[in-house]
This record gives sequence, C-alpha cells and structure tokens, in this order.
Amino acid sequence: MVITRATEYAVRTVIFLAQQPKNEIVLKKDICRTQEVTPAFLTKILQPLIKAGIVSSQRGVGGGFLLAKDPNGVTLLDILQAEEGQLKLNHCLVDADVCHRDAYCSAHEVWYEAQTEMAHVLERYSVADMVRRQNEKLSQLKCQASQN
Repeated sequence: MVITRATEYAVRTVIFLAQQPKNEIVLKKDICRTQEVTPAFLTKILQPLIKAGIVSSQRGVGGGFLLAKDPNGVTLLDILQAEEGQLKLNHCLVDADVCHRDAYCSAHEVWYEAQTEMAHVLERYSVADMVRRQNEKLSQLKCQASQN
C-alpha cells in the first residue's frame, strides 16, 4: 500500500500551515512555492482538508489558507482519512458482503490487525509532533553542516 501523492502533499501542507503564526492566512502562491506543488493540485488537495475542518480558506484580496484546528488536535490519521477516506487495507474490511470467507480466513485476521495497528500509529502523531520532529531534524542538519 502506498499513500497517494495528494495525501503526501496534504501532510506537508498541513505541517507548513502549522509552522505559521496562529491565525495567519497563507497565500496560495506561497504554499505552492514552498511545497513545490501546482496551484491546481493544491486546490484538489485542500478541498478535502477544508471539508474535514482541518484547514480554513479565506476568499478575496488577501485571501489564502490557514490551519483551522490546533496542531495538537490533528493527527496524521485525520489527514489521511480526509484525503483518502477510511483506512482499509483490504476489500473484506470495507464490506463484509465482499467475501464470504471472513469466518475462517486467516488472512482476514491479519489484515484487520495490520489495519488497526497502522491506524494506532498514525493517531499517535499530531501535526504539532511532526513540526517538532522536523525542526529537530533541521537543527541537526545545520549543526552537521557547520561542523563540516
């Protein structure tokens, strides 16, 4: 399973918005430039995040986007589900009528366990955690660069 490019860019964009001062509107062109995404693709990415209440938009002159929720209250699972829908590893986990083997299929149990564990991991990391991790990594890279 590979997450879509839209989800990858959505995570990056939400992390970028979380790094801005609270309630500061960020211009679309600035998001596109910093995240290396086209305006059309950014619009596609942001629509589900706006619908999920993760991002807000402001129209008109000086309009743009901002994080609608506290970064501590938004998880990677929230972003993934906003972009891709409920996390499901196999069709049998989406709809019980898809497969009649659920009662005895040993793979079904493994798919369910893997899906559950993956959801738990993604729920464990908030956007605020991701900002902290990114800042730590950037700081480490700067230290390494100054030592060379």
